[in-house]
Amino acid sequence: HTELKRHRHVTLQLLWEEYVERHGEAAYRRSAFCEGYRRWERRLKRSMRQRHFAQAAVVLERAARLEPGKGSVLAAQRVGAGANPIGLAAGMDKDARAAWAWQALGFGFAELGTVTPRPQPGNPRPRLWRLPEHQALVNRLGFPSAGMERVGRRIRLLRRAGIGLRLGINIGPNLERTGEESLAEDLLELIAALGPLADFVVINLSSPNTPGLRAWQAPKRMRALAEKIAAPGKPGGDGPPLAVKISPDLDPESLREVVRAARELKLDGLVVANTSAQRETLGVSFPAPGGLSGAPLRRLTPSLVAQVFRLSEGALPIIGVGGVASGQDAYDYIRAGARLVELYTALVYQGPTLVRRIKAELAALLRRDGFASVADAVGGGAS
Repeated sequence: HTELKRHRHVTLQLLWEEYVERHGEAAYRRSAFCEGYRRWERRLKRSMRQRHFAQAAVVLERAARLEPGKGSVLAAQRVGAGANPIGLAAGMDKDARAAWAWQALGFGFAELGTVTPRPQPGNPRPRLWRLPEHQALVNRLGFPSAGMERVGRRIRLLRRAGIGLRLGINIGPNLERTGEESLAEDLLELIAALGPLADFVVINLSSPNTPGLRAWQAPKRMRALAEKIAAPGKPGGDGPPLAVKISPDLDPESLREVVRAARELKLDGLVVANTSAQRETLGVSFPAPGGLSGAPLRRLTPSLVAQVFRLSEGALPIIGVGGVASGQDAYDYIRAGARLVELYTALVYQGPTLVRRIKAELAALLRRDGFASVADAVGGGAS
């Protein structure tokens, strides 16, 4: 009931905020929305009690029952993003609209975004396609974003309401801002505005849908960029943990250099990996450009995680993402070297009960193999 009250409060605050931003304070005061605000709140309260409370309570009770407790093998995993190692990947909740839902579904953390400094619409539609026969998606969204100011206000409301979900923020530049000076300026703005609100920050240098962005994964360019954003809260500073999200399409030599640069720059981790521009090599034939996500990436990304783990000698924390749809998939990533695991596409095909199922399966696999915690299993199969 407390969770529902908090959710109602934040929902009303967001509706009020968006009305004022769209129409202005004066228009709000003259509006029927202003006159009916409290009446609508009372109606919502009654509606929840009379029609929706029982259903919502069941969902929240099931999620809470399956959350890792003190005796769980999932509870001992703590690497900045919390005890529960299953998180929501970036791209699903770009504007921090549904954090309460991710918490209720049983996620331990959510990587929100990608957030850009200024609002932008992204690429024209159509820009998202389902491939049900492959349990996959292709997207060319192009960083549609409400902008850092609006997302920042939403996250502050979530914090004030006491949300327990750990919140990572994935950040990237506005379109046509991928030159050296402009990219560094955008990232500095984003880190300054959103870093204090985040449990961790991920710099997206690997989206295939923003022209010129992937070129910044080149080690020399990555170092030059890191030097420009070096300040409190960045590598070596006192801010939130800072990671970089890399492409699954890097060749072995480029990957080796990226890992070396990440260690030299004292990054707090790598997110391995983004969507792929590959098609035929992953068994998919689809003509539209964009990033491929979902089950086909299981052919590619777990081995990439293992390579990063070996190249970094286990010293670089890894968040594994790409095709996770079961407890076995999550376990494979952890054994390959990931400390945390994210998913996104599988929710489209398997629905909201997926997260609790993955956690239950993962806990059973850890117990079967004699591991007392997730941390004990990390990297055991990377050799």
